Amino acid sequence: MESKEILVDPEKVEWETIKLAGIKIKYLYKNTQTGASVALIRFGKGTGIPEPHLHASNQFMYVLKGKFSYPGIEVGEGMLYINPKDQVHGPSIALEDSLVLEIYDGPHYYPEKKPY
Repeated sequence: MESKEILVDPEKVEWETIKLAGIKIKYLYKNTQTGASVALIRFGKGTGIPEPHLHASNQFMYVLKGKFSYPGIEVGEGMLYINPKDQVHGPSIALEDSLVLEIYDGPHYYPEKKPY
């Protein structure tokens, strides 16, 4: 397997709208073989993921700006939230307009359980 360095200028990557209102995503990296990814996610205040769910890999969320919460957990600017593979979490809500760097070390969801 050949590997090479990758350089991404986020300013040259477009924001994508997802099915959930008030949330946009900008993929900085996607590995089609492993499902791993790095993305910036913008959450408008009051938006979030409405249902408990789990992921098929480890999820890392670093809050660049703003604040969001899961039941019993509040994650603010400068904090890192790590959610292990197969750990049910959510729902979540943005308490402020928020910008998050989200990293997955494999696929986001199991094919039969993709919620969005």
